[in-house]
Amino acid sequence: MQKIIFPLSVAALLFTTGCGSKNGQSDSTMTDSTANASATSSDSASAIVYQVNNPAAYEGEVNGQAVKLFVLKDGDMTATLSNFGARIVHLIVPDKNGTPTDVSLGFKSLADYRKAKESFFGPVVGRFGNRIAKGQFTLDGKTYQLELNNNGNTLHGGPSGFHNQVWTAKQTGDKSVEMTYVSKDGEGGFPGTVTTKVTFTLENKGLKIDYVATTDKATPYNPTSHGFFNLNGEGSGTVNNHLMQINADRYSVIDAGLIPQGEPASVEGTPFDFRKPTTIGARVDEKNEQLTFAKGYDHNFVLNRKNADELTEACVVTGDKSGITMKVLTTEPAMQFYGGNFFAGQDTGKYGRAINFREGLALEAQHYPDSPNHPTYPSTILKPGQTYRQTTVYQFGK
Repeated sequence: MQKIIFPLSVAALLFTTGCGSKNGQSDSTMTDSTANASATSSDSASAIVYQVNNPAAYEGEVNGQAVKLFVLKDGDMTATLSNFGARIVHLIVPDKNGTPTDVSLGFKSLADYRKAKESFFGPVVGRFGNRIAKGQFTLDGKTYQLELNNNGNTLHGGPSGFHNQVWTAKQTGDKSVEMTYVSKDGEGGFPGTVTTKVTFTLENKGLKIDYVATTDKATPYNPTSHGFFNLNGEGSGTVNNHLMQINADRYSVIDAGLIPQGEPASVEGTPFDFRKPTTIGARVDEKNEQLTFAKGYDHNFVLNRKNADELTEACVVTGDKSGITMKVLTTEPAMQFYGGNFFAGQDTGKYGRAINFREGLALEAQHYPDSPNHPTYPSTILKPGQTYRQTTVYQFGK
C-alpha cells in the first residue's frame, strides 16, 4: 500500500483521446477549469479531444479543509485522485490503437463535484455502501436511525457519508497515495468512531484499492469505490454495447425500493445471467419485474469464490469501440452492477458533454445491501479489536 504523489500541474495533465442526491453544501470559491471537448472525424472510438487546462480548479477548501488533486503514473496509464471523498477523477488508459482514453466519468472542477445532481461520481462511499432499508438497523439490542437520502432509505452512508468528507492524504510514491478519514461516533447516525485508510496504487496496468479500518464500537461497515466507467471514453455514448461477463450464479432480488428480499436467487434463465460474455443492452429492456424496479440493472451479484479473502475475478467488461478491457478483482463476496439508469443529462462531464441515460456503469465490490437487517447474509459488523481489510483492483488491457 505505498508510495508518493504530487499536486497536479498544467503540464502533468494534457491528454488526448480518440476513441441521486445533492450533498447540500455550498460551493467553494475558485477559478473554474477549462476542460474542452471537440468532435473530429476519426476512426477512434469517441473522437473526443480530452484536455485539462486548469487542474487548480480541482483544488480549494471544503469546511475549512484543503482539497487537492494527486497524480499517479505507471507506464502509459495515469490516474488522478481527489481527497474530497477519496475520489477517482481521471483514469487514463490506452485504447486498442494506443490512444489515451479517460474511462472514468467525472467533472471539471471541485465546484462542479459539489453542485452535481449525482453525488457519487468516483468516491469511496461509506460507512455502508448501497442501501439500508428505512435507514434503520438493530445492533446489540439498540435500534439506530440513520440519515435518509434515497426514497426513505439510507444510500451510501447518507448525506454525511465518506463521499462528502475531506480525507487526509499522504503521498507515498509516484504510483501511490494513502487517504485516511476518521468518522466520529454518531456521524450519520452510525455508532462508534471508525478510522479508515484507503491506499490507491497504480501498478501492473491496474488501479489497486486497499482498505484498512478499525472501530471503538460495533458498527455496520461496508465501504466501496463508486467509480463510474465508460470504456469508450467519457462522453462517447451508451455503455449498452459494452460486452460483460460476471462471475456470479446468484443475484439479490429487490423490491420497488431496491432493497434485497430474502435469499439471493439463481441467474439461470433470467436477464441477470452474465456468466457468458453478453452485451449489457441485450436484455436490459425485457419485460421483467426486477428490471422494471431498477429501470435496468442496479443489482447485487453474489460472486463465485473458492476462498474468502482472496482476490476473485468478479467481472470482465470490454468497450465495443475502444477495445479496452477492464477486469474487476476483489476480496469482497459480492458486486453491485449499476447501468446508469438514472442519468438524465442533468450533469455535464469533464469534457463538456451531458452525462445521459446509460452512458456510464458502476461496478461496486461490496457485501450485500441491507445486510444489517438480514441475519443470514454475510456479516458486515465491525467490532473493536478487529481490523477490516479489503482489496479491489480495476485491471486494464486490450
